[in-house]
Amino acid sequence: MLPAASLMKAEGLIESFDDLRKPFVTIINSYTTQIPGHAHLDKIGAIVREELQALGFNVWYTNVGGAVCDGIAMGHFGMKYSLASRELITDQIETILGAHPCDGWIGIGNCDKIVPAMYNAMARMNIPAVYLSGGPMLAGPGSSDLITVFEAVGKHSVGKMNDGELRNLAEKACPGCGSCAGMFTANSMNCLGEALGVSLPGTGTITAERWTDNTFTKTELNPARVELTKQAARTLKRVIEEKILPLDLITEQSLTNALVLDMAMGGSSNTVLHTLALAYSAGIPFDLQRLNEISRATPSICKVSPSRPEIHIEDVHRVGGIPAILKEAARAEGSLLKLDRPTVWGTLRDAVEAAPAADGDIIRTVGKPFYTSGGLAVLFGNLAPQGSVVKVAGVQPEMMEFEGPARIYESQEDALRGILAREVQDGDVVVIRYEGPRGGPGMQEMLSPTAALVGAGVKAALITDGRFSGGTRGLCIGHVSPEAAAGGPIAAVQTGDHIYINAKTCEITLKVGGEEIAKRLAALPKFEPKVKRGWLARYAHFATSADTGAVFAI
Repeated sequence: MLPAASLMKAEGLIESFDDLRKPFVTIINSYTTQIPGHAHLDKIGAIVREELQALGFNVWYTNVGGAVCDGIAMGHFGMKYSLASRELITDQIETILGAHPCDGWIGIGNCDKIVPAMYNAMARMNIPAVYLSGGPMLAGPGSSDLITVFEAVGKHSVGKMNDGELRNLAEKACPGCGSCAGMFTANSMNCLGEALGVSLPGTGTITAERWTDNTFTKTELNPARVELTKQAARTLKRVIEEKILPLDLITEQSLTNALVLDMAMGGSSNTVLHTLALAYSAGIPFDLQRLNEISRATPSICKVSPSRPEIHIEDVHRVGGIPAILKEAARAEGSLLKLDRPTVWGTLRDAVEAAPAADGDIIRTVGKPFYTSGGLAVLFGNLAPQGSVVKVAGVQPEMMEFEGPARIYESQEDALRGILAREVQDGDVVVIRYEGPRGGPGMQEMLSPTAALVGAGVKAALITDGRFSGGTRGLCIGHVSPEAAAGGPIAAVQTGDHIYINAKTCEITLKVGGEEIAKRLAALPKFEPKVKRGWLARYAHFATSADTGAVFAI
C-alpha cells in the first residue's frame, strides 16, 4: 500500500510515513452558499478539522454535493430534486468512505434531506461516526420566519397585505445563517438525532448565530455553537476508541425514542418518511401502524412555529432544549421512552437527568399538554390503504373532523394557481395527486399552496400523495399510499366526491363504494412518467412508496 501512502503525502494528509501510525478520520461536510443553513458550515468544518488534528488524527476533509434548499426550490420544478437528493447524498457518502476507508467520520449538515442522508449513511457504513449540525436560524423581527413570508403571499393575494409590507417582511424574516427557525423538517431531524443518540445534546437547538446589537440587525457565529463543534470532534475520538458503532445506537428502541420525541415536540410530517428510510437502512422492520401506538402513548407538550407562530427553536433551547422535552415526556403514564439507551456521549438518561423541568409554557407538563396524544398521526382508510400522514399539532381543533367535496388538481402548480385564483372555497377538500415518489417525481413539498390557503383564511383540507413542508400547518394530509402513479385509490377520486377525515380516530375515507373505485381505477390509462431522462427518471423508476420511506428498491 505504499503507493497509496505516497499519494496521501502528496495531498498533504500526512507529513511523513510515520504519520501512518495515527488513526484516519474523515470530515464529510455539506457546505454550500446555496443554502442558508449551510452557508457557514465552512467555518464549522474548519473548527472540526483543527480540533481533530490537535487530537492526533490524520484528517481527510471532503464536501458532498447535491444539497437542496427546499425554500429556494419550493414551488417550481427544482423541488422534484429535493427528496431524491437524500438518496444521492447517502450514495456519495458511501462512495467516499468505501473508496477511502477510515477509522471514523463526522458528518456536518443542517437541512431537510442532508441530515437524514447522513443518518442513513451512518447505518449503511456502520463505522464510528458522529453527526454535527450547523444549528437553527434566529427568528426575525416580530417572531417572523420563512413561513411568515410564505403565508404573507396568501395574505397579499386577497388584499390583506400591500406590496411594501410584503417586501419589508421578506427582507427581514430570515436574518442570517442556520436552518429555518421553526420546527420544520431540518430542525426536526436535527433534534431527532439527539434522541437517536448519534449527536450531542444541543445539536438541534443551539442557534447558528447570535445577535451582536440591541437593534437586532447584526449577527455573528454563536460561541455556544463553536464549543459544541469542538465537543463533537472530541466525541468522535471517544466513539473510535470505545468502538461504538452506529448500529449499536440505531435500534428499534432508539427509533421509538426518536418518534416519542417527534410526537412530544410536534415535528414535521417528513420525519415519518425519513425515520422509515433510516429503519430500512439499518435493516429494522418498522410498521407504520407503530406510529399511532407511539402517538397514543405520548402527549403533545411542545408546539413551535408553524404550529405556534410566536415560538421558535431558540425559545425551546432557552428552556432546556430536547433533553427537557424528553424529561417531561418520560413522565407520561405508559411512556415508551427508554432512557438507558447508549449514545455517542453516554446514555440518553445522562442528558435528561441534567435538564431542567418543563417551564409550563414552551414545554408544557404531561398533566396539561396541548393534546393528550402526539403531534403526528397516520390515517388509514379506503383512500390510503397503506397510510397517510398528518401533523395534528398544526390542525385547528374545529378541523380535526372534516368532510367535504373533492376539488382536484393534477399537480402542485395547478393547485397553487387555483388557490390564488380563489377557486378553493371553505369546506372543500383539495386533492393534489400525481406528486408521489414516482408521480412527481420526487414527492415535492407543498408549502406554497398550503401557506397560500392559510394566508387567505380559507378553511379547506388538503390531501396529496406528495408531501408537505415542515412549515405547513392546517388539515394537510400527505404521503397518501399507494400513490396515484402506482394506481392508488387517490387516482380514482372525481370532482365532487365526498371525503371524510378524522384526525382523532386516524381515518380517511372516500365516500364511494369499493366496486366503483375499482371500476374507475381499471379505466385509467397507464401512467406516463413526467421525466424520462437523467437522475430524476432513475429515481422515479427505483423509488418505493412513501409508506416505506420512498427509498431506492434494491
